[in-house]
Amino acid sequence: MLNPIVKYVLNNHILATVIIVGIGFFLFQIKGILMGLFMAYIIMASVHPFVRTLRRYKVPKIVAIVLIYALVIGFFVLLVIPILPFFISQVQALFKAIPIYLDTASSALGIQLSLPTIQSYLSPLVSSLGENAFSITGKVFGGLFSILTIFILSFYLLIDRERLGRSVPEILPEEYREKTILTIHLVEDKLGAWLRGQIVLSLAIGVITWFVLTILGIPFALPLAILAGFLEIIPTIGPIIAAIPAVIVAFAISPFMGLVVMLAYVGIQVAENNILVPKIMQKAVGLNPVVILVAILIGANLMGIIGALLSIPLVSAAIIIFRAYK
Repeated sequence: MLNPIVKYVLNNHILATVIIVGIGFFLFQIKGILMGLFMAYIIMASVHPFVRTLRRYKVPKIVAIVLIYALVIGFFVLLVIPILPFFISQVQALFKAIPIYLDTASSALGIQLSLPTIQSYLSPLVSSLGENAFSITGKVFGGLFSILTIFILSFYLLIDRERLGRSVPEILPEEYREKTILTIHLVEDKLGAWLRGQIVLSLAIGVITWFVLTILGIPFALPLAILAGFLEIIPTIGPIIAAIPAVIVAFAISPFMGLVVMLAYVGIQVAENNILVPKIMQKAVGLNPVVILVAILIGANLMGIIGALLSIPLVSAAIIIFRAYK
């Protein structure tokens, strides 16, 4: 039975509309917090199968959770943080060199681009990167602190997973509770599989790209490879954006090298789509390419790069919920 107040609101269309609009406005105002919670939920969903596996070997739940998170944090502390200064210096050098690379590449292709014009567009960004290295480093570590905060939140979500899973359906009418529990588990499984698959794909693409660019003797192989791995999480558009700076740098060396690098990026994507994706992303949620592009554009418009990154799992979860209750 529905609460009498809820019944009254549903029967009063004007009041219901006002309440829905008000809730929507409030949620939009706290969208940053909601995105953080959603990220924590996805991380929790991706880690839970490992916790479940350890518990089969009689490892206490809290010990299993602490062990997994300690391994993840240890990986970042020992492998990621030490290369940050070198990576930042490489990015700064790449941005400073881009005007020269663009001018050289355009000349090789017979395209008229003035170096002073290119520098006038890029000089504010270049000087910002060059003169504010300390500020940039601070922002990077600030971002790492935010990521750590989200990890801590996902840690507590994982500890209270069973209790939260029981309490959420209790606020709903009894006829919807079983379906709600099943839907929550389905969303959790799909989003967890999506994140695990994306991490593996990003690492694989990053390593392969670095190896190929290094073999070809392309400068700035590390930042270009990290960019390729990071943008791999954005379907369709991400790999194209990642290829552009690498192709520009290669064309500055020679038109032939530019074509080689372009074909290398295409080959990596073909191998990924035909070999890696079918094996790694079997359980991940599939979406129509048009839906993917629209979701990315909307997410980027609302929340920038974070919105673009989270648009796919958010739409996937929404579709699962819609199919369950239609």
